[in-house]
Amino acid sequence: MAKSKRAADDEVVTIKKYANRRLYDTERSCYITLDDLGTMVREGREFRVVDAKSGEDITHNVLTQIIMDTETRGETLLPVPFLRQLIGMYGDKMQSMVPQYLEASMAAFRKNQQDVRAAFEGALGANPLAELTRRNMEMFQQAAGAFIPGAGKAKDAEIAALKAEIAELKAELAEKN
Repeated sequence: MAKSKRAADDEVVTIKKYANRRLYDTERSCYITLDDLGTMVREGREFRVVDAKSGEDITHNVLTQIIMDTETRGETLLPVPFLRQLIGMYGDKMQSMVPQYLEASMAAFRKNQQDVRAAFEGALGANPLAELTRRNMEMFQQAAGAFIPGAGKAKDAEIAALKAEIAELKAELAEKN
């Protein structure tokens, strides 16, 4: 009996990495590239990469390699100050909190991204961008306050810049409606 497409999508695909650096997709029974794995990530497909000889899970290393390769090709997403801060967190007393914080931040970013898309499609209320900005500011102030006392208080110039950006986005939204 064949599995439904949805059931197959929910399964974690095992990718085997061989000593010659080749990656083998056990679901499709074919060799793939790091670019193929990047596509799988963007499509929301779950996979784990294991060393073919030892069986060790090396997913983290391979995902890091995908980021490195992408950044090397000039598709930079991670700014240098962020990378410096991230490296600085290694060995820090707060290191164990960083992964959960980054996951929560990315989840919030994705949610806001969906909300902005919905706003431009007319699915949200009259002033969705102001609400998104307010929620973002609250989230970042709380997060910053957890790491750096006093960092949660935005400066007047930053507030003014955010207000100007909101006004600009409102004007763009009004033009589209």
